[in-house]
Amino acid sequence: MSTVTVQPTGITPADVLAVARGDARVVLAPAAVDAMAASRRIVDGIEAAGRPVYGVSTGFGALANTFVAPQRRAELQHALIRSHAAGIGAPMPREVVRAMMLLRVRSLALGRSGVRPLVAQALVDLLNADVTPWVPEHGSLGASGDLAPLAHCALVLLGEGWVAGPAGEQVDAAEALRAVGLTPIALAAKEGLALINGTDGMLGMLLLAIADARHLFAMADVTAALAIEAMLGSERPFLPELHAIRPHPGQAASAANIHRLLQDSRVMDSHRDDLAHAVQDAYSMRCAPQVAGAARDTLDFVATVAGRELVSVVDNPVVLPDGRVESTGNFHGAPLGFAADYLAIAAAEVGAIAERRVDRLLDVTRNRDLPAFLSPDAGVNSGLMIAQYTAAGIVAENRRLAAPASVDSLPTSGMQEDHVSMGWAGAKKLRTVLDNLTSLLAVELLAAVRGLQLRAPLEPSPAGRAALDALGPAAGAPGPDVFLAPVLAAARSVLAGPDLRAAIERQIGPLS
Repeated sequence: MSTVTVQPTGITPADVLAVARGDARVVLAPAAVDAMAASRRIVDGIEAAGRPVYGVSTGFGALANTFVAPQRRAELQHALIRSHAAGIGAPMPREVVRAMMLLRVRSLALGRSGVRPLVAQALVDLLNADVTPWVPEHGSLGASGDLAPLAHCALVLLGEGWVAGPAGEQVDAAEALRAVGLTPIALAAKEGLALINGTDGMLGMLLLAIADARHLFAMADVTAALAIEAMLGSERPFLPELHAIRPHPGQAASAANIHRLLQDSRVMDSHRDDLAHAVQDAYSMRCAPQVAGAARDTLDFVATVAGRELVSVVDNPVVLPDGRVESTGNFHGAPLGFAADYLAIAAAEVGAIAERRVDRLLDVTRNRDLPAFLSPDAGVNSGLMIAQYTAAGIVAENRRLAAPASVDSLPTSGMQEDHVSMGWAGAKKLRTVLDNLTSLLAVELLAAVRGLQLRAPLEPSPAGRAALDALGPAAGAPGPDVFLAPVLAAARSVLAGPDLRAAIERQIGPLS
């Protein structure tokens, strides 16, 4: 098992993936412990001096001007967590909750939140004991950060609330802590607020989405190339000199991938010198790198935003090294909400153009001599007709999901919090768009494989052969109709997993 060490300088996207998906162990660096202890001493000094400071000696939100007596400040922090753990709906996936908890540890470890080190350590202990709080899907507006989701995590530290059981069921938090030998903690001044005032949920989802999108955008080049090959398309639109004159880096990378994927193909050789062949391919073929490349550039922008957030102090108020405690708006999720919406738009279009290639592959009037719906006996058999229906329905859903969440602010807390980011909703729907994109590319993979099978005895490209080897056992040979849902599920598994890409890269080198 790998180990992620949380430093006072932050963590990396790879660290988040290792903990969220790889169950890496988490430890706090001694320097992080020292940074937290130093900021806590400042908060203790404020308490001793009796100064009014938001979240330390006052209420929250619209109650910011309400002074809280010293003897009730611990009670204030506990009440805050209980009242804010107000989510509703199905539980968030384990990987999202683990990413969120690690990112809150990261934020506390920067030493600007004024919490005792034991608070961050308590979150670390939950991660290492594989105790996952039950976090409902609804509750966050993305400002002041992901309050409700983080409160559901913090409530477990107090021995209250729910955790997710082995089968996903709700388990009493106190019972779950006892089972792994952990003891609830009691919060001191400022600590409850510090546990929930952050963008950790939306950032965690965005980091997971970035990793998924990187794989899917590379596989979109693979499925596009296979479909183009099966439709006897041209490789000439993907020549590097044609993309050098429009220097978008993502476009050049995607075109280079597709061009290499189409080499060493007897299918491509069969029509290269055919003067009767189409002068220009359809946009869905010829413009594949322009669309997928723009999505790649969008992804690079989103990764930059997420990288900045990973080194940011996201809390309110923040404790500065000179002893000042200042209110900020750094918890506002607009940067992440905008990024999630932007990436959802890009991913939706990668899926939409893939569906257009599927439709073309199945259409006997446009697929260059392949049988209707890729069935050798169309009429009695429907081939992949309804697989394209499924893809079309998913494209329609992705178009609805691509509508931005970040323009949909609703005021809360007696108009104190009068503009919110909706970043949680944006990141959540982004994950749905990417899941849908996986299915869309799986349909294209299956259609392309079937098309290449029907081009036999012509040998496909190395990428085509790898795809036939990977999906052939589930897809079978072209013939009478079969129960198609399991075949689509197998195509989705092949598309989402690493093996097909690895097999292709062994033949042609790394894909961009």
